[in-house]
Amino acid sequence: MFQVRTDLALEAREKFEEDNVEIKGVRLDEEQVTPEIHISSVMIETENGAKVMGRPKGSYVTLEASNMMEEDEGYHREISVQLSRILKRLLPDKQDFTTLVAGLGNRAVTPDSLGPRVVDNLCITRHIINEFGKYVIGDNCQKSVSSIVPGVMAQTGIESMEIVRGIVKETKPDVIIAVDALAARSTRRLNRTIQVTDTGINPGSGVGNHRHGLNGESMGIPVIAIGVPTVVDAATIVIDTMNNLLEAMCHAKQLRQLGHSYDELDLVEKYDLVHELLTPQLNTLFVTPKDVDEAVKRLSFTISEGINMALQKDEKKEEE
Repeated sequence: MFQVRTDLALEAREKFEEDNVEIKGVRLDEEQVTPEIHISSVMIETENGAKVMGRPKGSYVTLEASNMMEEDEGYHREISVQLSRILKRLLPDKQDFTTLVAGLGNRAVTPDSLGPRVVDNLCITRHIINEFGKYVIGDNCQKSVSSIVPGVMAQTGIESMEIVRGIVKETKPDVIIAVDALAARSTRRLNRTIQVTDTGINPGSGVGNHRHGLNGESMGIPVIAIGVPTVVDAATIVIDTMNNLLEAMCHAKQLRQLGHSYDELDLVEKYDLVHELLTPQLNTLFVTPKDVDEAVKRLSFTISEGINMALQKDEKKEEE
């Protein structure tokens, strides 16, 4: 059976809602921060919930912003503030901790270059703190931050997990923040959604490249993953188009019966039908928006700013 490809836990849960299936051990909380920014938290609390969802137990926080593609610095600043607020809930609850940020992906492939570009914009402080002490940094970026862009296995011949694990063994950070591009099920979430999870990440899983995961089990320390969906598969494009077409057909008297017949299929049945109809050359095709270069550039600044803010020193804790 054809599997719907998505890295977003929120989309995986929505699939069960469409099928009117309730999942025990999976909880959803929602918050409308502003008219344009919506935050959804999917908590997988039991092994049964993890098995049904096909994801490890943990928290999956999804920040959706309808205008994330807009060139509005003030709006992106608000997204960064909300991202930092989410990260602070997942980061270690102590004043001084060290962080390794891993920018996953291929810098040479634009839709997959989010991780490396985020690292380019980070405030890196580990070398300065080690040499001169933390007080030389000033008020911002007080915590020790290091970074690595491990590349992809086709470039290095080494798994990203192996590279990051070697660095963890040598530098001994307290937490890892891994940033990567994701795949979505819905075109409306492309470059408009940020997912943050405390369960780590499996590089390349969204496009069918199964690699060893970066998670607490493989690294020995907590791993927080940040991702933005930059691609969808061809079947998703066809499904969205057919849904719009059939919705219009249902309003036409002569075509109403055909529209209702297709509408009776559930999502997986629709994907199976589309997958059967697509040629072998198209059913492995992944699509990205034409302005993905500008979108990734803009979002890399937004995410790096959110990480920088989350890793600044907490004045209140410092005073205490």
